[in-house]
Amino acid sequence: MFARDAASAALGMHVVELAPQRAVVTMLVREDMLNGFAVAHGGIIFSVADTAFALACNDGSAVTLAAGADITFLRPVRAGQELCATAVVRSRSGRSGIVDVTVTDETGVPVAEFRGRSRSTNLEPSPASR
Repeated sequence: MFARDAASAALGMHVVELAPQRAVVTMLVREDMLNGFAVAHGGIIFSVADTAFALACNDGSAVTLAAGADITFLRPVRAGQELCATAVVRSRSGRSGIVDVTVTDETGVPVAEFRGRSRSTNLEPSPASR
């Protein structure tokens, strides 16, 4: 799945850990990711969390998509900082799941907390994503 994720690739994300119900993704914040206040755009922080979320929920054969997500931004992020999103599946029941993602900076300080709600589908994974 990640190998075919053009959006995550364009943002410079890297998978550093992938295990059942867990994923860790990093991304360097670039100048073109800043908002008008010279801090990382919230959508950029959400994106790295969302990618880790997707990897953590898709550890089986069912294609699992986001049903919704919330994020709390804890501190500003500047260009040159490296974000690390650690996703852990907290609950799965039937086709629904809950995944928590903590996004930290390069020093390990939390900059955002994300909670995603997943829904497994009956979509077939593409051959290249298996």
